[in-house]
Amino acid sequence: MELIVTSRQNKTAKDLRKEGLIPGIIYGKHLKEAIAVACKRNPLIKAYKEAGYSTPLTITDEEKLNQLVLIQDIQLDPVTDILLHIDFLAVNKDEKVTTEIPVKMIGESMIEKLGQGKIQLLKDFIEVEAFPQDLPHDITIDISIIETMGHTIFVKDLKLSSKVRILDDLEQPLVTVLSLAEEEVEATPVATAETTPAAGAVPAEWATPAADKDEKKKDDKKK
Repeated sequence: MELIVTSRQNKTAKDLRKEGLIPGIIYGKHLKEAIAVACKRNPLIKAYKEAGYSTPLTITDEEKLNQLVLIQDIQLDPVTDILLHIDFLAVNKDEKVTTEIPVKMIGESMIEKLGQGKIQLLKDFIEVEAFPQDLPHDITIDISIIETMGHTIFVKDLKLSSKVRILDDLEQPLVTVLSLAEEEVEATPVATAETTPAAGAVPAEWATPAADKDEKKKDDKKK
């Protein structure tokens, strides 16, 4: 997967965003110095949707840049969710990296289908080590195998490629079953503003800066 970037040309982050560009930086231990770049908003969003934090991207520019990276951090405005900045970690295909892979549940459990209990995911990410090209995009858990209230899936039960080493505690519970009574008494989490989205979760505001929204509102009023 390739992402084309441009030089910042000494422009401020504010000026770049006015031009529809997102400021970013590439850093890594094998780089002589960090590289400041700018990315077009829509191609960046598309790349993030497909790659998340665990699939390597090849970043190129109009000159000689050709760097393999992982998306390391994404900064959002805590109020508007507007995409503000992105950090890329430069990696080498011949050097293993450590990162977190998102966990997803698939399938349907008879426990839930019959209304006997609720499947709960206890851990959203698994820390692994692998060469960049061997990193899985995500880790899926088929919950259709869960048939009893006492069934628990542990980290050690995950089936990953032999090229990927799990760094988390293998005895840690990953998926469990809550009785309906337990689910009812569970405290409801308080919503808070996040500055970093979950992998693959893209707020609608990413593709619509505040300035564009204001223009749209003016157009709607004219109609």
